[in-house]
Amino acid sequence: MNTGSDEPGEVAVAADKARTDRLQAGQEAGRGLGSRAPEFIRARRLLHLSWQVGVFVIGLAVVAAGIVMLPLPGPGWVVIFGGMAIWATEFVWAQLVLRWTKRKVTEAAQRALDPRVRRRNITLTVIGLVIIGVLAGVYLWKFGVVMPWKIKDQ
Repeated sequence: MNTGSDEPGEVAVAADKARTDRLQAGQEAGRGLGSRAPEFIRARRLLHLSWQVGVFVIGLAVVAAGIVMLPLPGPGWVVIFGGMAIWATEFVWAQLVLRWTKRKVTEAAQRALDPRVRRRNITLTVIGLVIIGVLAGVYLWKFGVVMPWKIKDQ
């Protein structure tokens, strides 16, 4: 677990001083990596550790709910990334995973909006729909429309 330090080998108290120095230099608190716990919590090691355990447990519950929603109805991936965002408020590894994921999603969106890719996707979709239409027409021509229940007997 992260003890509030932004740099490796640094103690939590030294991290608080470094964070204060960075804030005075004009850097926003939300932009850097590390804990986003309130200052009075970060100042007390045991309280900060308890805070991190609580954030981890809540994030774990949300991620577990998202995993359960993957095969069941529900927004599984959205909930999983929500749990990762909860973890990212305290843990550097989760912040790095979210940054990587956002970068990959942005790259995929840019590739999907490329005119050549869009043209190819539209062409493949039209070809697929034509094939499905031809197959449905052949099936209906050969077998006709047969209801699975017997209406005449009622």
